[in-house]
Amino acid sequence: MTHPQFRLGTRGSPLALVQANMVRDTLARAHGWTADAIEIVPIKTTGDRVQNVALAEIGGKALWTKELDRALLSGEIDCAVHSMKDVETIRPADIAIAAMLPRADVRDRLIGAESIAALRRGAVIGTSSPRRVAQLRRIRPDLATVLFRGNVDTRLAKVAAGAVDASMLAAAGLDRLGRPDVGVAIAIDIMLPAPAQGAVGIEARASDTRMLGWLAAIDDAATHCCVLVERALLAALQADCHSPVAALATRDGDTIRLRAELFAEDGSAHVSGEACAAVGDATLAARLAADLLARLRRRYGGCSRRDHTGGVAARAGQCRHRRPRTGRRVRNTITPAVRGGRASLGCLRSHTLRFAHSDQRQRASARRARARSAAGTPRAGGRAAYGGGGTRGGF
Repeated sequence: MTHPQFRLGTRGSPLALVQANMVRDTLARAHGWTADAIEIVPIKTTGDRVQNVALAEIGGKALWTKELDRALLSGEIDCAVHSMKDVETIRPADIAIAAMLPRADVRDRLIGAESIAALRRGAVIGTSSPRRVAQLRRIRPDLATVLFRGNVDTRLAKVAAGAVDASMLAAAGLDRLGRPDVGVAIAIDIMLPAPAQGAVGIEARASDTRMLGWLAAIDDAATHCCVLVERALLAALQADCHSPVAALATRDGDTIRLRAELFAEDGSAHVSGEACAAVGDATLAARLAADLLARLRRRYGGCSRRDHTGGVAARAGQCRHRRPRTGRRVRNTITPAVRGGRASLGCLRSHTLRFAHSDQRQRASARRARARSAAGTPRAGGRAAYGGGGTRGGF
């Protein structure tokens, strides 16, 4: 038999390379190929290069995928391996999610303490995940969090050096790196995982029928089904990288159960819910998203102004309320929106929902204001404008 020679693109981190080797070995076993039939091509992404800024501030999850997408569409590679939780919700039409490996442990692990309750009062937790920040602050409002970027070894070293009291990592990644005993697993009833956590996906060009056929042989149908439902929830919420959203779909026979939680950045506002449907019911995620948003609005208050609930602001996933003390328009930390006149998370006006920018955004805004003042250029319309919608990525 003549073995096909093709190139499998991946990020260059230790975990990404382990996952790429998992895919290569699974493909080789499924088709009776030798491992050298598949060349692993490491590609350095912007997310790997930039380690000192939160991803949400510099482009979101596209920073993990855009270089791989470019290589795939240009023919430099034939397929690409991803951690599915790092893949944007809306993908290019020319790229297809062709297969997923069986899902691993979806839980988070706490590194540096025996439990969340055991952390000292005011403990500092290193994490770059808005979801984990919100969940931890909801459980323990006294905890402080700091930005923590880098691969698994980097983060473990920072904890060991005492840079923070503790950190959190995905159990699946630790297991794949041969570290099943590192950290303490947190039950999903305490911390529901990120959508698609623990899943490895493989993408190919949508027009490459031969590659799609090869990859279909290793697709785990249950994982694929559940992850697509979780991603559909993100799409229905129009969630962006600032939005702390947790979700987990599980399959039992012909039934899918979807659980989800929405948070304010500091955990002070929260709703949770679940829904079940038959496998293949395309309305499941949208129904749960609408229910969560409606209950959040009833519980914490919402915007009654028409242009905030049914117009451009809602469709863009942005809030354009004026902050009373400054008159400056700001975007809520939670920004999903529902079309058709329903209130968006970005338009909920409660004191418990923090209207906040990061320090970096505030500094950038101040620099732009000074530049306009020096140039004698007025603001457009006399007010600050926030363009673009945060509707592309997941978490």
